Amino acid sequence: MIEITEKDFSLDEMIKRARSKDAGAIVTFLGTVRDDDGIERMEVEAFLEAAQAELEAIEEEARSRFSLRAVEVVHRTGSLAVGESIVAIVCSAGHREAAFSGCRYIIEELKKRAPLWKKEIGDKGERWVGRT
Repeated sequence: MIEITEKDFSLDEMIKRARSKDAGAIVTFLGTVRDDDGIERMEVEAFLEAAQAELEAIEEEARSRFSLRAVEVVHRTGSLAVGESIVAIVCSAGHREAAFSGCRYIIEELKKRAPLWKKEIGDKGERWVGRT
C-alpha cells in the first residue's frame, strides 16, 4: 500500500498488514520532524499524482529486487509539529537481509525521486530543505 495523506497513521496497523506466514522478517522505518536548530514545525508539500506514481514504481522495484512479501509506505503532507511522523515504511520478506535492504532502498529512492518538498519553520525563519 502506498499512501500520501495529511492524516496521521498507525505504524502498528501497517505492520499487521505486512505480516504473513512466509515472512520471517518485518523491518520498519519511521521518519519524524526533529527539533533541528530551533525548528518548530515543518510544511510538507507534494505533487500528488506524480509522487504517488513514483512511489508505486519504487515499491515495484523494491519488491522485485529484494523479493519482498509486503510493502507499506505512508508519507504525510501538511503542517507537522516537532515529534510528529512524516514517513513510515514497512517491508516484510522471508529473511531479515532482504527486509532491511528493501526498506533502505525505498527510503533512499523516495528521497531522491519523489516530488515531495519540506519547508522548516522556526525561530530563525523559514527555509526549504534540500534532499538529504
